[in-house]
Amino acid sequence: MGDCTATASVMEAEEELIAAVQHIVKALETKINLTDDARKILANLGSQLTDITRVSESCNEELEEHEGLHEIEEQLNKIQDKVMKWENDQLMIWDCGPEESYEYLKAVDEARKLTETLESRSLNNGGEDTSLLRRAHDVLQTAMARLEEEFRHLLVENRQPFEPEHLSFRSSEDDIIDAGSVISSGDDSIEDVVQRDSMARSSEEYVIELVHPDVIPDLKSIAHLMFDSSYGRECSQVFVNVQKDALDDCLFILDVEKLSIEDVLKMEWNALNSKIRRWMRAMKVFVRVYLASEKLLTDQIFGELESVSSVCFAESSKTALLQLLNFCEAIAIGPHQPEKLIRILDMYEVLADLTPDIAALYSDEAGTCVRNECLDILKRLGDCAKATFLEFENAVASNVSANAFPGGGVHHLTRYVMNYIKTLMDYSKTLDEVLKDQDNESSPSVSPNMSPVSEDENVGESPSSSPMALRFRSLISILESNLDEKSKLYKDESLQHLFLMNNIHYMAEKVKNSELRTVLGDEWIRKHNGKFQQLAMNYERATWSSILALLKDEGIQNPGSNSISRTILKERLQSFYLAFEEVYKSQTGWSVPDSQLRDDLRISTSLRVIQAYRTFVGRHINHISEKHIKYTSDDLEVFLLDLFEGSQKSLHGKK
Repeated sequence: MGDCTATASVMEAEEELIAAVQHIVKALETKINLTDDARKILANLGSQLTDITRVSESCNEELEEHEGLHEIEEQLNKIQDKVMKWENDQLMIWDCGPEESYEYLKAVDEARKLTETLESRSLNNGGEDTSLLRRAHDVLQTAMARLEEEFRHLLVENRQPFEPEHLSFRSSEDDIIDAGSVISSGDDSIEDVVQRDSMARSSEEYVIELVHPDVIPDLKSIAHLMFDSSYGRECSQVFVNVQKDALDDCLFILDVEKLSIEDVLKMEWNALNSKIRRWMRAMKVFVRVYLASEKLLTDQIFGELESVSSVCFAESSKTALLQLLNFCEAIAIGPHQPEKLIRILDMYEVLADLTPDIAALYSDEAGTCVRNECLDILKRLGDCAKATFLEFENAVASNVSANAFPGGGVHHLTRYVMNYIKTLMDYSKTLDEVLKDQDNESSPSVSPNMSPVSEDENVGESPSSSPMALRFRSLISILESNLDEKSKLYKDESLQHLFLMNNIHYMAEKVKNSELRTVLGDEWIRKHNGKFQQLAMNYERATWSSILALLKDEGIQNPGSNSISRTILKERLQSFYLAFEEVYKSQTGWSVPDSQLRDDLRISTSLRVIQAYRTFVGRHINHISEKHIKYTSDDLEVFLLDLFEGSQKSLHGKK
């Protein structure tokens, strides 16, 4: 400032200086030739005038700089007043109306621009404005902290309730159904009770407003301002934290518990079955409704900020989604119990169906870990399903009975296996996928637009040669071998044949009257029809051949003559009656559960026995005393109708 003071003193004598210069100019107009001394004096004068001009210009620049800093400081003071006013106020800015929030955003944006200006000036003048720049940074930081709170407040207070009216997520009676026990309980119960857990896709696909739409523009404005001010990380973190809590609330509404893998592995099957059913419903709604809505919200707020939206979505949602996927993992690594197979296939189908949705939601690099985890767990579920089916085969093969099955009826194992595979027909495409040989397996595609289970997976492949069909044939062969071993527990050969006849007939009828026919084929049915018919003939032969031999004419003549021996006839009839009564006593306790098969067997037996008896008695009626004929043909026919009812009776005392 010393130069400026000296310059001011010179300027005070400006008039005298101008007058002297004008005098010199006039003198020079009349002087063409100057002496050396004159030239030297004039040169010194020129140098002094140049110095005076430079000092004057420098002083003007300093004055302008000073005036600019003064204006910036005044502007910063005004901004600081606006920002600090709200720091002393307990109210939230956005609760005080749009005008207040607009003015605050405007002030903060001015603070941002002012800070950028000071940063630029600081670089140019070597940091002379450090104090003012530090103040500007402090004001901006205070404002950013406040915007964080306002952003959080808007998200939390304007969250919309999530409870789709038409979907029920809470426990219901069928949550306690044990799929495994139902399969083994009877012929038709599985059809009625074990149902596929599915909801119409239309009810799963709709977007809801997670945050009131009126505040979306405000949230977007705050986010953009914070990112422009280099506070994007703080804004993103607020969003992620708030939405994580919202996702936890959503899982609670969907009745999803936080369970560790250990918790799942310790569960009893009834409880676990209920959890799986809830998981299936929750997973569909969570992905197709809630995550789709969450993705929309994220895009609405951060969509114009390049990759920010995908990162925020992935970070806020992956914990909840991985919680759901971890439940699948726990099921996949659990014991391979046959009663779990249907539920495992249910889970596989749900996850396979949702894989394209998940891939689309997490299509960017930020979602890579979620996509990979989804595909990995899907493969584990598939491996688990295959291992469980193979374990079922082993269980059938190793099923050992210490005692013969009472009455020779349809064994529980036969009912269980046939109902089991009949139910599995609902999962034919999925089973074909998971039962493929390891050598032929290909890794699931990671394309966002493809599901690992393709509708056209087995185009051109005959149903009877599909992986599932081959496994079913193998399983039934194992069952037949096991039944053959069980039949050997009967001491009576006739009962061995009857037992096998009942079970093979049951298997053939189950296949013929269900979708199993399309897989095992008509040739399989014809073969097994022939089997049980042959077994029926074997039963008749084993039961009645020796008895009916008593009614033949061989050996009834008197020794040494062709005359009929009345004594031998009497003995033959008595032996026949005793044998018939013994058969009646034992075989009324035997069982042929199928009414049509029971009637057919009775008719076939009756035709054979009654015809032989009527012919024998009629031929020798003149040699047999009436008192020795214990039963008429009609009596025997009536008695034969009592066979195979599973309730033992006796003919003693009836006549």
